[in-house]
Amino acid sequence: MPELKAAKEVVVHAPHLPLTDYYADEASRRGWVSRMFDSTGADYDRIETLIGFGSGTWYRGQALQRAGLKPGMRIVDVGMGTGLVTKQAAKIVGDATLVTGVDPSPGMLANAQVPDGVKLVEGYAESIPFPDNSFDFLSMGYALRHISDLSVAFKEFHRVLKPGGRLCIMEITCPEKKLHKMLLKGYLRGIVPTMARLASRNGDTSVLWRYYWDSIEACAVPASVMSTLENAGFGSVDRHLELGIFSEYQAIKLA
Repeated sequence: MPELKAAKEVVVHAPHLPLTDYYADEASRRGWVSRMFDSTGADYDRIETLIGFGSGTWYRGQALQRAGLKPGMRIVDVGMGTGLVTKQAAKIVGDATLVTGVDPSPGMLANAQVPDGVKLVEGYAESIPFPDNSFDFLSMGYALRHISDLSVAFKEFHRVLKPGGRLCIMEITCPEKKLHKMLLKGYLRGIVPTMARLASRNGDTSVLWRYYWDSIEACAVPASVMSTLENAGFGSVDRHLELGIFSEYQAIKLA
């Protein structure tokens, strides 16, 4: 695995080193993450709305539009979870049948709240079950940290997009300033798991939200994520940053 704080030209494989407080090694990571998402799907939307103070819906739609999603585009939302990004995509493109959601967790898919017409498919980012050149746009909301190999996944993203197709990956990035990092860590690793424990029906929910911060803190730096996108064949790779923590990686599949 490459050093996560390496120079821009480094290609990233695993997005972070194994978090051994939760699983033993990279080989057991996928199974652990899958079990956590399967067991917490019923609580996910409620906790997300609670911790984001209801702002997530508006923000996701804005991020998709900033990356170039327009009416009539055919979009795949990879790592869709319960469909929080998927729903906003359907509103923007104007036809739910143009939207496909892909996720490896049956528990998340079973609890997805999406418009009629959206196609839901079980699958991994590293092996998307669609032919080449299938979509005009690909989105991923806050799932980059759960991918086993970013290089493989980004090449899959490139494969399923049509020439000229656009990409938007939303992710929370660890703040550069120490005070901001300390405040965010206190909220996401301390307050949020406590709120989740009180408001959820499943004990794994608080563990999952604590894991979220640990994976954010350990995740590959933005420059390495962007260089990995470029290595996968994407052009016009850019990063839009909101509030110092919300990264939107944008790119275009070159013709």
